[in-house]
Amino acid sequence: MDEGLISRRYAKALLKYAQEQGCADRIYDESRNFEIAFTQNPEVEKALQNPVLARKDKERLIVSATGGNPANAFLRFIRLVIENRRELYIRPICLMYQKLYRQVYNIVQVKIITATNLSDDIVNRIKRLMQQKSDQTIEFVHEIKPSIIGGFILQCDSKQLDASVSNELKLLRLKLLNNR
Repeated sequence: MDEGLISRRYAKALLKYAQEQGCADRIYDESRNFEIAFTQNPEVEKALQNPVLARKDKERLIVSATGGNPANAFLRFIRLVIENRRELYIRPICLMYQKLYRQVYNIVQVKIITATNLSDDIVNRIKRLMQQKSDQTIEFVHEIKPSIIGGFILQCDSKQLDASVSNELKLLRLKLLNNR
């Protein structure tokens, strides 16, 4: 079965159940916590792939990665996923849940990538500017990536504005190569 199809079906079911239980926003936060823990610690994926690890241990691992005290609906969902031996899909399910949640609740994710940390004043000004340009709720993410050298990259849904020094250098290099 297609991984995207599996994650979409489980995420849709989780969102519907969470809305019925009145905890969709809490599960959204917990799925984001899990995603952060998953990306910061590659051992989580290895543990979930381990066929020797008991189901209860996998459940405890996922629960601790969500922040330690998940909503009852999310805990029941985790148990269902593990019972159906779909624990390898927990990350794609969480990512799909976040995507569906943002669609349903009209939230747009804006990501700004800079080479160094920005001051709170600058971040707040960017947030205000983006909020003025959108009728949706803005979820702001700031990422630091030294490889862009300077400038910034602004991503909003599928659109991207790349005003980084590394991009300018790449464009200059291509222009010089084409003028030979």
